[in-house]
Formats: sequence, structure tokens, C-alpha cells
Amino acid sequence: MAVIERVIQEDRLTFTFPAGALASKYDGWLHYRNQFNGAFGGTKAVDLVYADADTAWLIEVKDYRVNPRTKPIDLADEVALKVRDTLVGLISARLHANDADEKRVAKELMRRTRLRVALHLETPHSRSRLRPSAIEPDKVFQKLKQLIRSIDPHPCVVDQHSMSPAMNWAVQG
Repeated sequence: MAVIERVIQEDRLTFTFPAGALASKYDGWLHYRNQFNGAFGGTKAVDLVYADADTAWLIEVKDYRVNPRTKPIDLADEVALKVRDTLVGLISARLHANDADEKRVAKELMRRTRLRVALHLETPHSRSRLRPSAIEPDKVFQKLKQLIRSIDPHPCVVDQHSMSPAMNWAVQG
């Protein structure tokens, strides 16, 4: 019998999680889009959620290799808002989601004893005249660490070539 891995496509990146993994594209959930997103004048969401043995992962994906960042908000601030809103959205989904699978995933994520945040950040390998101001992952990491220290004192800012051993998934693209 073949082992089927859980594969999720996010823009040009392919995330591969272990067989039987509890991984989902959170920002596509019906609960988020139809029930929760209108709360509080609008909310934000991380791209992916994943549960491994004891850890719930909130994963935000940014790929600036083709198109530069144009949002005026600082990247670390944006990720921190998405983490905050996703946590509240997961609590809401656990209690009120109309979709049974989304409710089950939210319950499983909330049962985990650890919460981790990963920013998967792909940047151009070199600066160009068209994109002279490259995003500096180290600076994003330092600010994100300050912003979400009470949620995850050790957030990860990685690309597909610098994944942490604690990350039990692979990325290609």
C-alpha cells in the first residue's frame, strides 16, 4: 500500500506534509471566508495550519521572487496580525464552524500543547535596479520575535533551503 502525503499548493510553492498529516489551507476555509472574516470589521489569516505530534503550526507564506512587496504595512506587523486573527478564528471554528472537517481540524489544533509560527519567506537571490530594496529576513525575524513572543518565543523565518529540523514538512517551488 502506498503512503499518500498531504500536498498543499500555495502560489508557486508546494508544501508536502507527512502521510495522514493534519494540514490545511486555513485562509480558504469556509468558516474563515463566510462566518468569521466579517467579524471586527475584517480579519486576517495565515495561509496554512498544521498539527504534528504536540505542536500546532501557523504558517504564513510570502514569495517575492517574481513580484515585489507592495503593501505599506511592515511584513512582521502583517504576520503578527494574521497570527492573532487566526488564533481567534480557530477558536471560533472549533465552536461554530458549519463545515465538520474545519471544526475537527480546529479542535485538533487547539488540543496541541505547543504553538509555533513559521514565516516561509522566499526573496530574490540578488538585488536589481527594479527591486533595490530587498527584504531582510533577519530583520523581519527580530521584529516578529518581539511582536509574538508571548505566542511563540522562537518563531521561524525560513525559505525552502533553510527549513528548521523541527519542521516536519518539505517545500519546493
